[in-house]
Amino acid sequence: MNAQHKQQLMQCTNFEQLLDTEYGQRGTQKREKFEADAEAFCIGELLKEQRLQAGLTQKELAAQVGTRAETISRLERGYSNVSLSLIFQIFAGMGRKVAVTLL
Repeated sequence: MNAQHKQQLMQCTNFEQLLDTEYGQRGTQKREKFEADAEAFCIGELLKEQRLQAGLTQKELAAQVGTRAETISRLERGYSNVSLSLIFQIFAGMGRKVAVTLL
């Protein structure tokens, strides 16, 4: 990180400014990729937390929903796009329901 960029980051007073400085304004390709990656990470962490609370291994959960353990692993690490129907199946396999909110 160069000194000028570091100075710009240090002048940020809120998280939105920090994101704008580091990843660009909303709507730019770099910012959209960051936002998508962050959302995938959050879904993955939620999935892992719920799986562990249910006392299931990745392999056990995968068997319950008819997919592979590698798919569950990739989702938990935020590395895979997933259909909404698979999300519903996975959480249903843990006895959970998913609610979708549009903002």
